[in-house]
Parts: sequence; structure tokens; C-alpha cells
Amino acid sequence: MMQELSMNVLDVAQNSVRAGATLIEITVDEQPARDEITIVIADNGCGMTPEQVQSVTDPFFTTRTTRKVGLGVPFFKLAAEITGGSFDIQSQVGKGTAVTAKFVRSSIDRMPLGDMNETIISLIACNETLDFLYTRRFGADELVLDTREFRAQLGDVPLTEPKVAKFIREFLQENTAELLAGHENE
Repeated sequence: MMQELSMNVLDVAQNSVRAGATLIEITVDEQPARDEITIVIADNGCGMTPEQVQSVTDPFFTTRTTRKVGLGVPFFKLAAEITGGSFDIQSQVGKGTAVTAKFVRSSIDRMPLGDMNETIISLIACNETLDFLYTRRFGADELVLDTREFRAQLGDVPLTEPKVAKFIREFLQENTAELLAGHENE
């Protein structure tokens, strides 16, 4: 099993890349008052049939040809369910897929969230033609990073250009620190 939830997010988002998505939306919604963390990875890729949705949580099912097992989604499901949370996949062929994992925040079995900022930065850096909408909520506060907005401002300058990549990293670090300020003990 993966050691941090951010690695599960990276793995599931890579499924979205392989599904031909042009937009991948990642939401991390932490609600201490409800003792809940919800992570959603949604895409506009090729989607799955109802049969594929039923099979995707089976570790011995994969559409990949490079290996015979697919452990990312089953591990993500297990990670949510062992906390007393839940897991759901909604998909429609030709429209895309949404994976939702809910975790009981206070559960001793909940893996740490990990470095979501670096996960998002890695996804952007490795998939420069795709767009990402990342939303991080804590209580009523949120930060949003939308690569489409960056592209609109930058024109032909790629998001992987070192100064742009540095700006994105700093944007995430500063805004995450501001979002979480004062909540260290929650």
C-alpha cells in the first residue's frame, strides 16, 4: 500500500492521463468539524463502461498492457475504507470519470495526506499539454490553481518554463501555508 494519500492521487491522476483526459480536476476537501477528508479526482477522458467500473477495484483487473495487475485504485479504495470512510467511482463512456474517496480524518488508520503541492507540480511538469484544476479546502477556506488561467496569461510560454514552474511552486506553497495557518492542532 502507498504511504501517503498524495501518492494515491498521483496514481489515479495518471489513469486520467492514460484515459486521454485534457482536463483533470483534483479536489482535497478537509473538514475538521465533520471529521472528514474527501479527495476527488475527475477527468474528461474516455470514461468506462459499467462493467469496467465494477472491475476497476479488483487488483487483478487492468487495461494496461505493461503489467497484469492494477493496484492503484484498489489501494486507494482500501485506504479510504479502513478509516471507516467510503469510495465511489462514477464514469460515463465518452464523458469521463470521477473517483471519490472519503476518509475519517481522526482515524488512526488514515495515512498522512503527504505533499499534495509536489504531486500537483509533478503532474503539471510531466503533462504539459493537459490542464489541471486543483482545489484545496480546509473548513470554509480554499485555494484554487487552474492551469487554464495561467495559460491565458502566459500565451505561448509553457508551464514547464523554469521561471513559470518556480512561480507555480511558490504559489502553491504560499497559498497552502496561508490556508492552513492557525489550524495546526485541528
